[in-house]
Formats: sequence, structure tokens, C-alpha cells
Amino acid sequence: MRHTIAVLVENEFGVLSRVVGLFSGRGFNIDSLTVAPTNDESLSRITVVTRGDEQIIEQITKQLNKLIDVIKVIDFEAENAIEREMVLVKVNAEEQSRAEVLRIADIFRAKVIDVTPKSYTLEATGTPAKVSAMIELLRPLGLKELVSTGPVVIGRGAKGWKG
Repeated sequence: MRHTIAVLVENEFGVLSRVVGLFSGRGFNIDSLTVAPTNDESLSRITVVTRGDEQIIEQITKQLNKLIDVIKVIDFEAENAIEREMVLVKVNAEEQSRAEVLRIADIFRAKVIDVTPKSYTLEATGTPAKVSAMIELLRPLGLKELVSTGPVVIGRGAKGWKG
């Protein structure tokens, strides 16, 4: 089962390495990893997407909480979170496929951010499912390059984290 875990940490040298080391040292795979400072520059937020049953995720969160620089760990549930991913896709746009690329971009509210005689580069933001659906529609047209941020997540409602 897929889990999105957010980890609030001290923004210090080596913290990311210790968090990633915890996963690799215990044989847990990371599907996606996103890190950035928060509104408090002394803190960073690490978003990790991983897979495992409830027992494995509980073990991961307990181990993360033991790390000295970790302030808080949350395993987000889909119904209590807003999750978004950003993707840049370079796709073939020969004359016969240009209209189709633009139609797909319009459907998914993607922006065309670069145009060449043979390609379009699109920027799209949305749920991981939305981003995947767009990519699958573009794939038959010829993907040249694809890069993604991986998901980031924030809790629903007015309550926030410190940082």
C-alpha cells in the first residue's frame, strides 16, 4: 500500500542523509523524495512516498521519530490531505500531432512552456493520478523526456504544522 509521509526536521547538514539512510538500512524503498525549507528557515520538510503494510509504516514512523533532528512525522491519509505533483514533459509535436498535444494539454490544464518545430514542453500540476493520466495520453505521441517533482502533501483544514 502506498503511503505519503511528511517529516519536519531541523534544517541542518546531514539530516537528509540520516533520513534516507534509515530507509536504505532497513530495506525500505523510497518511491519519491521531496525536500525544501519551510516558512521557518531553520526547519525543512521532507516528503517521502513509500510502500508497505501498516506494520512496516508504523516501524518507519517510529524509527524516524527516534532521529535526533526529527521534530514531527505524519503518515498522511488521502481523505485528510491535499496531494500535488508537478511534471515537465517534452513530447513530439510534429505537424500531424500538434493539435492533439495541445488538446491534451488543455484538458489537463497544462501550460506549454517551450515550443520547437518538433516538440512541445508542457508543465502540469495535479494529483499523482491526474499527472499519470496525462502522461499516458501523451505517451503514444512520443515522449522525449519526463521529469517530476514527486508528490508533496499538506493536511486539509485550518490547522497547520509548526513551520
